[in-house]
Amino acid sequence: MKEPKLADLLTLEKLEEGLYRGESWDLGFRALFGGQVMGQALAAAQYTVDQGMSCHSFHCYFILPGDAEAPVVYQVESVRDGRSFSTRRAKAIQHGRVIFDSVCSFQKAEKGLEHQTFSIPSDVPGPDDIEPDIKRFEHPDANISMSLRDKLIYHKPIDLRSVTIPGQHKEAKRYTWMRLKEPVEQSNLVHQTALSYASDYHFLMTSLLPHGVKLTDKNLRIATIDHAIWFHHPINFNEWHLYCADSPSASGARGFVRGQFFDIHGKLVASTTQEGLIRKVPEA
Repeated sequence: MKEPKLADLLTLEKLEEGLYRGESWDLGFRALFGGQVMGQALAAAQYTVDQGMSCHSFHCYFILPGDAEAPVVYQVESVRDGRSFSTRRAKAIQHGRVIFDSVCSFQKAEKGLEHQTFSIPSDVPGPDDIEPDIKRFEHPDANISMSLRDKLIYHKPIDLRSVTIPGQHKEAKRYTWMRLKEPVEQSNLVHQTALSYASDYHFLMTSLLPHGVKLTDKNLRIATIDHAIWFHHPINFNEWHLYCADSPSASGARGFVRGQFFDIHGKLVASTTQEGLIRKVPEA
């Protein structure tokens, strides 16, 4: 079977003005992967703005679980077009119901004041010194079902390499190197959608680390509620990026996480936040 490509997943079919359709990947989870919906929604919104404009902020709400066996229709509303900024609202629809809602803001490129106060942690090893995560999924002793293992191995568009730092396994921090497995065209718009897809990997799970709860826990119910991305600089996701995530708070059966994407040169190219459900239910 031919391995699917992320570039194809994030390329949508135009149905009508403001209406687009995207295919779905079943990754073996309880619901449609949130990164897919974010990447496709951003792609749909990008189709409706002028060339030369790129997204600088993207705010998303996950309303209902998605169906991984059905395509997704995206409805894009033009909220405003100004001289420098354009605003779009993008909804995801399945089976006649809105499962996701988002607002995207786009800006024409311009120069201005710049600073960066964060940097890559000095104790994080480089990606060449870390084994790809997929190797763990392929191992016969991996603590996941055969069905989930097969889907994770089959759908591997992002090369993920999780960093292990001695003594930090109980801290609400996670570092992951990531890049596209197959390089795509040098378009900032394409790379923004790819980073949006990847930004949901391992993110909410960061809030579980201090509690010793694993994703495979049968009593755990976990789901994204909302997610936001701010793009600071153009992105080349063909190259390595370090995703630094931490969780400053968990309460009310919700976990809050925030993240930073650094390129291989140490430039902060994007920031993220997410809140999600992390509910422990009684054993049956």
